[in-house]
Amino acid sequence: MQMMRKLAPTGIAAAEIDGMTIHSFLGEHRNSGKPRTIKPGDSKLEKEWRLVEYLLIDEMSMVGLTLLAKLNRIISTAKHVDPQIPFGGVNVIFFGDYLQYRPIYDAPLHTDFSLPSKKKSDKLPTEKEIQQRVARSLILQINCVVKLTQQMRTEDIRYLQLLERLRQGQCNYDDYELLLTRVVGQPSVSSLRESPWNKAPILVFRNEVRTQINHKAAIQNAAQLNCAPIVCVAQDTCKGKPIEDPILIKKLLELSDSKTEHLSGLLPLVPGMPVILTQNIAIELGLINGMNGIFRQLVYQADSVSTNALSNIFPNNTQYVHRPLYALIEIIRSKIECNLEKLQPKLVPIPIMEQTFRVDISDILPKDKKAKTESESNVVN
Repeated sequence: MQMMRKLAPTGIAAAEIDGMTIHSFLGEHRNSGKPRTIKPGDSKLEKEWRLVEYLLIDEMSMVGLTLLAKLNRIISTAKHVDPQIPFGGVNVIFFGDYLQYRPIYDAPLHTDFSLPSKKKSDKLPTEKEIQQRVARSLILQINCVVKLTQQMRTEDIRYLQLLERLRQGQCNYDDYELLLTRVVGQPSVSSLRESPWNKAPILVFRNEVRTQINHKAAIQNAAQLNCAPIVCVAQDTCKGKPIEDPILIKKLLELSDSKTEHLSGLLPLVPGMPVILTQNIAIELGLINGMNGIFRQLVYQADSVSTNALSNIFPNNTQYVHRPLYALIEIIRSKIECNLEKLQPKLVPIPIMEQTFRVDISDILPKDKKAKTESESNVVN
């Protein structure tokens, strides 16, 4: 619909409303600090907004004042109107709940600038602060608020009451006891292998616990399918050269993914296992951060497979893949309309990822090795 634009702060939220992310519209990457260049007379920009009369912004709690100010400036320029006219005269409809997630590195839309500031009163406001106040003045001009009161996601009255108290920060002991019935180890949770718990999301406090649970689930599913687990092995390099020290290689593979930019040293894969995209690959095709999929196949160089055990966590028949090429993931909600050559519908090749992280070698090597190596280095995983 040309009269309406739909934007959201995250890729997954944008996909839900068949829109685009605000950052993509602004032509910038999140936190890159490189704003879209806009000039009066930009014919492409003017054409994009010529017929637009309504703008929908979803997940408003995650939209910050700085981001909203940028959006206001671009729309005003595109509409060729007085900058004093909010959003260039376009009707803006916000959806969301202020009590949900806050914006990242930005001030929330509900920021109250009338409250005393910790900043010295004699210091002049920065350009960023001025723009945030402009955006806040736009929020204060909202002239209609509709509050939805019926919860549509669950019909459990007791749980509904818990959720309402939780969002207000007013939970009681009864709520605590109800949540305890969902804790692993309680009599109410008999086994994670049985329904409904084998389909339930599991919340943990530490990445190491999540990794152990995922490893155990992969091993069990491989056994049920009567197939050998496949483990994708991270290829670590230092200053562009492969790491050859076997002790260092082993130590790096054992590092928690909280220390390796969230990439696993050993990643077990079993056909049929659920996966989630953690980066935006192609927003317009629905291949976005947070999208769920099903792992179907790992494509790799045939001569890169070994059965030499790299970890005692996995069974003896595990195949370790050292040079993966890409994974074939079934993404039901992708917007790819044509079948890729020689692939089944909705089957998408996802390439391998590379991240650089800093690691203190002295923390992971034995004492007799420390003197021969640098104390700190950048490693590519």
